[in-house]
Amino acid sequence: MLNSVHLALANTEAHLLALRQESGHWEGQLSSSALSTATAVVALRGVDAVAHRDMIEAGTRWLITHQNDDGGWGDTTISKSNLSTTLLCWSALQAATGLADQAISKAEKWITGQVGSLKPEAIAQAVIGRYGKDKTFSVPILMLCTIGGTMGKKAWRRVLPLPFELAALPRSWFGAVGLPVVSYALPALIAIGHARFKNAPPAWWNPLRWLRAALWPRIRPMLKTLQPSSGGYLEATPLTSFVTMALAAAEEKNHPCIPGAVAFLKRSMRADGSWPIDTNLATWGTTLASKALGHTDERVRQWLQGQQYQTMHPFTNAAPGGWAWTDLPGGVPDADDTAGALIAMKLTPGEGAGGPAQAGITWLLDLQNRDGGVPTFCRGWGTLPFDRSTPELTAHALLAWWLWEKELPSAQRQKVAEGTRQALKYLRRTQRADGSWIPLWFGNEHTADEENPVYGTAQVVAYLSGSEALAAQAGDLIESGRHYLLTTQKTDGSWGGDLHAPASLEETAVALNALLLLPGKEPLDYATRATLWLVNATQNGTHFPAAPIGLYFARLWYHERLYPVIWTLQALRRVKAVLSSVDEPGTTTPP
Repeated sequence: MLNSVHLALANTEAHLLALRQESGHWEGQLSSSALSTATAVVALRGVDAVAHRDMIEAGTRWLITHQNDDGGWGDTTISKSNLSTTLLCWSALQAATGLADQAISKAEKWITGQVGSLKPEAIAQAVIGRYGKDKTFSVPILMLCTIGGTMGKKAWRRVLPLPFELAALPRSWFGAVGLPVVSYALPALIAIGHARFKNAPPAWWNPLRWLRAALWPRIRPMLKTLQPSSGGYLEATPLTSFVTMALAAAEEKNHPCIPGAVAFLKRSMRADGSWPIDTNLATWGTTLASKALGHTDERVRQWLQGQQYQTMHPFTNAAPGGWAWTDLPGGVPDADDTAGALIAMKLTPGEGAGGPAQAGITWLLDLQNRDGGVPTFCRGWGTLPFDRSTPELTAHALLAWWLWEKELPSAQRQKVAEGTRQALKYLRRTQRADGSWIPLWFGNEHTADEENPVYGTAQVVAYLSGSEALAAQAGDLIESGRHYLLTTQKTDGSWGGDLHAPASLEETAVALNALLLLPGKEPLDYATRATLWLVNATQNGTHFPAAPIGLYFARLWYHERLYPVIWTLQALRRVKAVLSSVDEPGTTTPP
């Protein structure tokens, strides 16, 4: 089997290196998105349907072409139909008279089957029920449906009001006041909240009517202040589109942020008429690739160091020292990418803990929540899903701390020790009875609850196993997580999101890598079966079909071209090390 591993490993590494940019980093390629395409079409139509006619028609044709056989749309072209995306596409196609009649009819049949009817009140109830108290996505969906004309009379009244007046408060208060949208969605709160207010204001006697009207002139300029130089909020088509269509619906087509937003949407459109959910995940992909290769060359280290934020971020008030998922101006520093960058930079031969590493460690330590876990963007914003602590980010931060721990100043080492105690307590509390952890930013459409315990558990186990000093403190967590992974392996050697979900390269590779970092006493037949499955599924490292297991903001599914390549390479390198007995006994290598 070792010869097969060598061949697949060589091919996979060559493939990954071939995807690298000339500058030495990786940009990857995100899947095209029906949801993004629908929102972009509506936004461009709202600003100027005549001027953007060609792009609108191209997007419309793409939506019609990629409608699922059942009449709905999924977030990617290989995703199951879901209500949110189908409602957006259905509403976006309403203006395509004649061209989209058949697609609209099929969509209405699918929506009726899911909701029970096409009555606006039933649709609104279904959308609100899907997202609960988090209005980050439910309100934009209802707004787009209203703009598209699918929500009937008094449609704006069905769009839940957003308290955009809270944007006038000091940013440091946002965690305490309990915003109904997650931290990164402030532009949507402002623009959509104002559009709803403009089209369906409170009664004349309601003080909110006068307060919101009085504060709008003060809040209005914030949308331009928050807009990055690229024009795209978070570099994301959905968020940029929602802000744009909201302003157009509020008779704010002359708002100074509109030209930049439209320019971003025009640049982001692909040749086939589609839009992705985000421009790229370059920083994230580059750190993953570096870890899979086992080294970070000097060009990549310098590139990564150049992506570290040196000033406070206007979106989240994040302090300097963190990294975002992209090198583009619309990124926001977050825990996963900061930990990833710190680990990747540690892989540079001879690179010591200078100012960038210490600043990144401090940034992660300061982000840790009171519950001991690490959130994505903001400390203390724990009331909504994408702002809460999450196990895989917590474990990722732990590994970053401990890989650098010996090189840190004494005071910082003490903070790492205390942060570790709290983080491990958090991981023990959040581990499920079966030994699994549920991740925040990855899921699986084929599990009963759309969660991905295999991915979450594999990453937590891998991160905790990646440092000898850390692994010594987390032995019980590693062992119980390993047990879960072993019990969810399929008979053919692969893994899916859980025991019953279809297998994927991504899930199989991360599970195998995690199990082999600190092999237990059990026979390695699980590794043999998983390795053979990976070698066959990738056709000896030459074929890497991606699975839509990534979760973007507000549960938008995506797949990324780099993921199956990177994680297959990582797993095969681990298999080679174990089979060849290259690693010295007792040593560990960063996952």
